[in-house]
Amino acid sequence: MNTFLDNIDFSPLFITMKTGLVSIIFVFILGIAAAVAVMYLPKRVKWVIDAVLTMPLVLPPTVAGYLLLLLFSLRRPFGMFLDSNFDIRFVQTWAGCVLAASVIAFPLMYRSARAAFEQVDPQLIYAGRTLGMSETSVMLRVIIPEAGPGLISGGILAFARAIGEYGATSMLAGNVLGKTRTVAVAIASEVSAGNFGTAGFWTVMITAIAFIVVLSVNLITGKGMKKITGWQ
Repeated sequence: MNTFLDNIDFSPLFITMKTGLVSIIFVFILGIAAAVAVMYLPKRVKWVIDAVLTMPLVLPPTVAGYLLLLLFSLRRPFGMFLDSNFDIRFVQTWAGCVLAASVIAFPLMYRSARAAFEQVDPQLIYAGRTLGMSETSVMLRVIIPEAGPGLISGGILAFARAIGEYGATSMLAGNVLGKTRTVAVAIASEVSAGNFGTAGFWTVMITAIAFIVVLSVNLITGKGMKKITGWQ
């Protein structure tokens, strides 16, 4: 006797989690690097660069997806260059899922990293410099450890945003079952097909994952605040 779960293709879940895990590696590293670089820029330049790096957070995801499609389409010079010289394609491929998720999730990691760095006690930084530490040592041994809870929580939030991405992913990577169909794309597809039971299943699944993510952020930031302030 077949059950409801027997009729579910779980490939969207695997693709979603794989996309989230790979994209968060890029997003975590690039977000921290961008936050560090912006910290040392002149104020007016910082405002402009900060606005550019934050844009994917405020733009509709479909706009970001459309811009990515224009850039990486095989009919465009850059897309043709990548395909002909490096055999790299982002349109209708899993790599496109990773790229779209990374672009949309990046601003969350970047903003979280900036906020975490800005909350580090300046006296600790001055103390490190007084002891003769280089700027690199101050960053690696003082600033990043102190900003650790904020960086980790930012990474978790960025991961959650990556696995929930729909607009840019559907524009760039499309909706190919077993290849580019993520959970978010699967929900839209099942609703369009009138399969509300399957859509509901995926909705419950992604909601449960999102709850675990938010709870993890609360636990991490709570421990971080307890460490910094001594509050119980």
